[in-house]
Amino acid sequence: MAIVLSLLSSVLWGGADFMGGLVSRRRPALVVVGWSAGFGFAFSSVAVAVWEGWHAPLGWLPWGMAAGAAGALGLYCYYLALATGTMGVVAPVTSLGVLVPIVFGFIVGEVPTTVAIVGMGVALLGIVLTSGPEFSGDSSPRPVLIAALAGLFFGVFFVFADHGSEDSPLLTLWAMRMTVATAFVLVALFRRTTGGVEPSDYGWLIVIAAGDLAANLFFAIASTMGYVSITSVLSSLFPVVTVLLARAVLKERLRHVQIIGTGVTMLGVALISAT
Repeated sequence: MAIVLSLLSSVLWGGADFMGGLVSRRRPALVVVGWSAGFGFAFSSVAVAVWEGWHAPLGWLPWGMAAGAAGALGLYCYYLALATGTMGVVAPVTSLGVLVPIVFGFIVGEVPTTVAIVGMGVALLGIVLTSGPEFSGDSSPRPVLIAALAGLFFGVFFVFADHGSEDSPLLTLWAMRMTVATAFVLVALFRRTTGGVEPSDYGWLIVIAAGDLAANLFFAIASTMGYVSITSVLSSLFPVVTVLLARAVLKERLRHVQIIGTGVTMLGVALISAT
């Protein structure tokens, strides 16, 4: 079940990122992140009130807030790197952030099977290839360094979310969304603007928020059922989903390396699932 939930989180994250990218073409990316976090906070508040309540030990609160901050900083660095660098360089570098929970898992004593370890390596290679790496041409080091920082924040997010979920996956998710939404409100008050969002954007933002919220919840639950090293890798396959959606919806052509990367990723998933 942990494998299934992790894969579902990748599908939902990939879909949310794809739609977020479309909306970001007409609205600032950070505005999209802030508004979707606000809707996500509202949804998670209702979910907590209906299904769980506030009875769990408060261990989830600091981990959830830290995970929310790490995730938001990761998104900020990721969008900044994309704005100043080449996607074919930025995306693969960012995806390497999944090494953080892998190393953390080994440090705390997780011992996946040999087949699972090989599968994790194969899946990680597939993620990088599917992102469309570019190995030639001039590239400024600044976007690469920012992308590496984004990957680090994303990796830390996985670890923090895993810790908070030990007490309550849903409340951890609520704390994450509360942190990001509060930060966005404070920035909006300081700058006296909500980013120019119009009513026609609300439907998109709500769908993005719902997809991202469900993806986070599925990962949080999966991390309590299996090794965080494995669930993090499987939950990091969202670039594959985003690329495939771009091909299906926007008719973007896939480079040969991306087609190969998709197949390599599926092989890695199969190896992990075989365990």
